[in-house]
Amino acid sequence: MIRIENLHKRFGKNDVLSGLDLDIKEGGIFAVLGPNGSGKTTLIKSILGMVIPNKGNIYLFGSDIKKSPYYRNKIDYLPQIANFPNNLKVKELINMIKDLRGYTKNDTDLISQFSLEPFLDKKLGNLSGGTKQKVNLVLTFMFNSPIMILDEPTSGLDPISLLTLKQLIQSEKDKGKTILITSHIMSFVEEISDEIVFLLEGKIYFKGTINELKQKTNQPDFENAIATILKENHAKNIKI
Repeated sequence: MIRIENLHKRFGKNDVLSGLDLDIKEGGIFAVLGPNGSGKTTLIKSILGMVIPNKGNIYLFGSDIKKSPYYRNKIDYLPQIANFPNNLKVKELINMIKDLRGYTKNDTDLISQFSLEPFLDKKLGNLSGGTKQKVNLVLTFMFNSPIMILDEPTSGLDPISLLTLKQLIQSEKDKGKTILITSHIMSFVEEISDEIVFLLEGKIYFKGTINELKQKTNQPDFENAIATILKENHAKNIKI
């Protein structure tokens, strides 16, 4: 499904990705985790073609993404920050994205699930952050691509909308989709993820299930397992 080989990316003197290798199988929910500066965003944007690596290759469905830009049609992407045109109405934005990407029958159901009907005629610049995130989610889930990348999808959501999001993600997984998620909410990650990919200093430190991570770190719960990794890495850098 997704294969990444020897990926390098440097910004100035900062090596953000340092020979990263990763294989993600088809189907399932994979959480991409790591501290700030570990390379999560750069990895995601490299897969999307928004960042051009200095070295290495990325393959989707066995094909090198550098050979054609049309592979992006197989990915539904939820950005962490939704920078919508402030003067557009919600329904205008939804219709515009439908015109760009193709017809979908799912937008009406999603609008109802996130209770967005009262906001359809409101301008995006007048919406709260949480409501913008609901619009962001509708735009992402209303298509049917085999790969989904969700960058901090829980941001600003109320408890009811969070429950709706979890149900939607599970529904997409049940269709056989491959879903990549970044999140700082460990309880959310633990609840929905099949596997985690933990990045440190631009490389894969760990890939596997949460139970395997707890065994590796000899910790009783997920949060302490993550904390152990970060403490060990901090101690190593201090010694260096």
